[in-house]
Amino acid sequence: MVYRLEGNKVVGVKQTIKAIKNGVVKTVYIAKDADNKLLQSVKVLVDENSLELVYINTMKELGKLCGIDVGAATAAILKE
Repeated sequence: MVYRLEGNKVVGVKQTIKAIKNGVVKTVYIAKDADNKLLQSVKVLVDENSLELVYINTMKELGKLCGIDVGAATAAILKE
């Protein structure tokens, strides 16, 4: 089980999309309870770029894994 996302990361839909488009993402994390409309563009980019995708149960849990006190719909670990 993952307890904290290690390494350089971005949090949030806009930042995740920007990082994917810049080609610097290794793994994308998506909260299962996030609004599907928000996530659609992220999922398309993940498929197009053949990135690893990991689902986390809740936005609150994903936020906690990212070290923030609020929920997060998406997060991405950046390439080193």
